[in-house]
Amino acid sequence: MTAFNIVRFKVKPGRARAFINAHRGARLGARGFKGGVLVRTGARTFCIIGEWSSFGAMARARPQMISILDTFRKHLAKVGPSGVTDPVSGQQVLKLRGSQSRRAQRKKTRRKVRRKSSRTRRKRRS
Repeated sequence: MTAFNIVRFKVKPGRARAFINAHRGARLGARGFKGGVLVRTGARTFCIIGEWSSFGAMARARPQMISILDTFRKHLAKVGPSGVTDPVSGQQVLKLRGSQSRRAQRKKTRRKVRRKSSRTRRKRRS
């Protein structure tokens, strides 16, 4: 089952650009890592959200994640009593659907019209 890890960071003043650039160059080659996003949640706060094929794959990759963290740790400020990160993780319980783009909606409408017109032609032939 798909798992996610979410890590909250707070950067030192004036270090946001360096923090973002450190992530831009990082490559987590861990087995089971599907990808992730870095989200700016405030002037100096960020969250990274990683998607994994399973909770086990994520757990096995922790040493690799920590080694990447070590490359930009100097840019981080404390976010709480636990240190420079505030991590949480868990398994997906529900996938939410997004709205379709206008282009996708038009395609769907065209397919319905084509199906309807082909049925009409078949009825006329009978």
